Amino acid sequence: MRRTIIAAGLVAAGLVAPGPAPSEAVPHKAAAQRLRLPAPTGPDAVGAVSLRLVDRSRPDPWVPARSYRELMVSVFYPAHDAAAHPVAPQMTPAAARHFDASLGTPVHQGWGIPVGAVDWGATPTHAHTGAPALPGRRPVLLYSPGLGDPRTLGTTLAEEFASRGYAVVTIDHTYDASEVEFPGGRVEPFALPLDGDVLATLKKVMTVRVADTRFVLDRLPSVLPQGLTPGRIGMYGQSAGGFTALQTAHDDPRVVAAADLDGTVGFDQDDGGPGLSPLAEEGLRRPFLLMGSQVSDHHTVRSWEALWSNSSGWHRDLHLRGSKHHTYTDMESLVPQVTGLPAEAKYEDIGWIDPAKAVADQRAYLTSFFDHELRGHDDGLLGGPSPGHPDVTFVR
Repeated sequence: MRRTIIAAGLVAAGLVAPGPAPSEAVPHKAAAQRLRLPAPTGPDAVGAVSLRLVDRSRPDPWVPARSYRELMVSVFYPAHDAAAHPVAPQMTPAAARHFDASLGTPVHQGWGIPVGAVDWGATPTHAHTGAPALPGRRPVLLYSPGLGDPRTLGTTLAEEFASRGYAVVTIDHTYDASEVEFPGGRVEPFALPLDGDVLATLKKVMTVRVADTRFVLDRLPSVLPQGLTPGRIGMYGQSAGGFTALQTAHDDPRVVAAADLDGTVGFDQDDGGPGLSPLAEEGLRRPFLLMGSQVSDHHTVRSWEALWSNSSGWHRDLHLRGSKHHTYTDMESLVPQVTGLPAEAKYEDIGWIDPAKAVADQRAYLTSFFDHELRGHDDGLLGGPSPGHPDVTFVR
């Protein structure tokens, strides 16, 4: 019972989505299934590298015995001669094994997928490890995942942006991800306290995540592959990662635009009161985009309502009909491929929108937003509803 307290608090705060209980999972499959991610649609080939970053200016906030904070990041970028380099897997081997083992726990309630049903280490990306970068000055996007999720569940959007000329840095927030694999196969699992003061823990989560992100910003010139120099910087994230993106934009002027994919910006069950964040109370003076799931917009989510009312910068709120919380992750494309799942397990956390349409909508509107804010290109898509995207509603 004690281990479920913070898990329930995370769900109530909108930072971790609920899912079916382990007992609701389908029976174990004899052969692990192999899944595929949708291919990016931009004109450039994609390269990828993963890096360990060490911040020796602060001890680890979750494991105080460690005198430094270490992170893993992946960088996706436009590349040339990509075919001469191996295709990167979505998850590294040890991380994939741990991710599978964590299904059905408070960290990952599982999407109804039983342990062993999927070979998570066999999902290829469309990026080529170590391919040389197309040189030049590139707009940069940072990505922060949801609490309990690894950065690898944001691969689809990262590859899309890279195929369109962006450099994308995806960040694992060590100990609040289900697992982080470091060089040599060492895996650091989720280590947040599972009891105690949930509100205080969630506030600390955001403080740590913003500090992680600002450290990555400090290291950005050395993180990008040879030949790339950083241009204007934006940030996006799903769930707690969306909160992280907006909070970083609030705190750090280097992030000039941010997008929040179905993440509240409050901490408590009422999504307001003592759990309303300073971000929501003070608002943002720079552009931001909200993309919500079936029940999330600035009229239904109290912290979004406060943020909306208190912000002086350009902002839009887009509602994706038929979507759920993890529609904004790779699970939108992966879960429907898993055979044998009951319909309610599939729809519990990814919704009933067609996966291909959901991915296309996210790609189109996020690219439009960041192209406008970081490149000065306006395709007009954010001006109002589009017949090409009937599932996207502009919330006024």
